[in-house]
Amino acid sequence: MEITRSFLLHSSCSELPIRTPFRHSQVAASSFSIPITPRTHIRKPLAASCSASDGGDSSSAAKVSVADLSSAVKNKAMDITPELKGTSIFLVGMKSSMKTSLGKLLANALRYYYFDSDSLVEEAAGGESAAKSLRVADINGFRESETEVLKQLSSMGRLVVCAGDGAVQSSTNLALLRYGISIWIDVPVDLVASGMVEDQSQLPALNLSASASYQEVLTHLSTSYEEARGGYETADATVSVEELACQLGYDDLGDVTTENMALEVLKEIEKLTRVKKMMEAAARPF
Repeated sequence: MEITRSFLLHSSCSELPIRTPFRHSQVAASSFSIPITPRTHIRKPLAASCSASDGGDSSSAAKVSVADLSSAVKNKAMDITPELKGTSIFLVGMKSSMKTSLGKLLANALRYYYFDSDSLVEEAAGGESAAKSLRVADINGFRESETEVLKQLSSMGRLVVCAGDGAVQSSTNLALLRYGISIWIDVPVDLVASGMVEDQSQLPALNLSASASYQEVLTHLSTSYEEARGGYETADATVSVEELACQLGYDDLGDVTTENMALEVLKEIEKLTRVKKMMEAAARPF
């Protein structure tokens, strides 16, 4: 299966460098056999949750303007670009409007190319409907398509990829993510469910009718989350909407912007590149 046609949307994509693994740790094939205790998705009020976890005062922080945040994101991206050296970024986590918007913003700030792995799988299968049919009729063939897409994406640099759940549900795919930096974008399941109920266009992809209730969507997403959570947790770093809201002193998760998340992701990437640089320096012979 080829995805070259998608890459040709940008004429310069043919010049993207071939990548070597960002880190060399091995993924244990048995990592998915570890029992995961389901956790409830009914959250405590955010202010109470923040005060319990970090003692922060949720009412004290003033919100930074979007213009200032956009400038901060661009400046941070410029700061880390030399050390990043074209390493691709893979965003894992539940499919959501936040994750998609974040991926596009990061790609723009880093001057990278943006791709959604699920969209590429659908395109290779002949469209969304054909991909759904393939998944039902031949799940192994569908998983092979996901792996082939990841294999091609991971061989290139200067990409921001919103990775689908298939990317974290096999040791082979997790190993491919090692060719870049993986970040778990942790958006609360109930927030994702609310967004999908509002934007009903995403429901058919979950095999749910456009009239599905919030509770039906939440139940479906909660099951999917628990199945993929073990894979999410193998990411190089995690950026949580809920934790970031606490840090910023926001009372409402909806106040966390894409720019807030992008800045936090870039900070995590900066930490990872520094650690890698230190390890490389330590490994050099005297």
